[in-house]
Amino acid sequence: MTKRRSRGDGGLHWDDNRQRWIATASLGFDPSGKRIVKRASGKTKTAAKAKLKEVLRDYEDGLAIAPTGYTVKDAVTDWLTYGLPGRGDGTRGTYLSLCKNHVIPDLGARKLRDLSADDVDKWLERKAKVLSTTSVTMIRACLNRSVKRAMARDKVKRNVVELCDVPTGQPGRPSKSLSLAQAEAMLVAAEDSPLYAYIVVSLLTGGRTEELRPLRWEHVDLEGDPSVTPVVPPHVAVWRSVRRTGDTKTRKSRRTLALPGRAIDALKVQREAQARQRLAAGGKWQESGLVFTSAVGTQLDATRVRCEFRRVLGRVKGAVIEPHEWTTRETRTSFVSLLSDSGVPLEEISRLVGHSNQTTTETIYRKQLRPVIQTGATAMNDIFGASLEP
Repeated sequence: MTKRRSRGDGGLHWDDNRQRWIATASLGFDPSGKRIVKRASGKTKTAAKAKLKEVLRDYEDGLAIAPTGYTVKDAVTDWLTYGLPGRGDGTRGTYLSLCKNHVIPDLGARKLRDLSADDVDKWLERKAKVLSTTSVTMIRACLNRSVKRAMARDKVKRNVVELCDVPTGQPGRPSKSLSLAQAEAMLVAAEDSPLYAYIVVSLLTGGRTEELRPLRWEHVDLEGDPSVTPVVPPHVAVWRSVRRTGDTKTRKSRRTLALPGRAIDALKVQREAQARQRLAAGGKWQESGLVFTSAVGTQLDATRVRCEFRRVLGRVKGAVIEPHEWTTRETRTSFVSLLSDSGVPLEEISRLVGHSNQTTTETIYRKQLRPVIQTGATAMNDIFGASLEP
């Protein structure tokens, strides 16, 4: 009589609990001596055998077998939870919003192993009808990174998202810049604003809002040093940002800029106003060393700065400006535009705003002598005049 093989040796049997045929194959032993057994199931013997063949083929090719119930939502959730080490809260919040609003609702229920390039293409095309190209690019990146992480952890065989291109989406919000007349009118309107100095420095140096909000008095020199050669003019050191690490956006963004006379005057007024605020706040004052603060010394957030900036624009006279259409970053684009209109070479403007590929002196230690880029201050003095008392 023929001896029945054990299930570990491979074969085909009916599972009463699952009500399915189970096909198994023994592939030897692993280094610990444990038998390697691969299984597949089906409603019929033929289906079970066919799936087992696919499993064995994948095994021989060195491919992992994706869990049948693992969905796109599972992959995206895993990436949001574990795949963003070192990212700041703002970045995490942006990715979470994109995934919850655009990725998970549309593709989340799809089994990851069944996600096809056609599915992704159709999804991106639908999104391109309502989102800007930048937004479509970002949601594709979220899905791509999620699937890539899942593939690295043996949840799926390949990343079909990488096979799909980003379609052209809707036009994004165009960046704008103030004309000279508008800029002059804005500075006049800002004279009574608590953020007058912030607006002046932002417009006349081209600093990013993330660089100016954490600006400290120790990084501002309103006197300069005329006794050395070359002469060191009044300047501001753009060395920090509100990013999680405190670093500027790029290494080349760390720069030391000479201050135009108008900005020097505004910062002197700011220093005096802050001293009065410190006295008025008394025990509520939180000493931070920051140049631009709230009434109790704390750092300003982006929303507050934007709201005050728009209030200032709403008081502008003689210039057609719709406040709700502007953001604080457009003082930076205005800086670039005004310098360009006055004939400053593009290469020099790039150095001033920290976008240049040219090497500038990097600042590491506060007391170390550094060259100061004076082009911007000189041009702004010519454009706006050396001084304006608020």
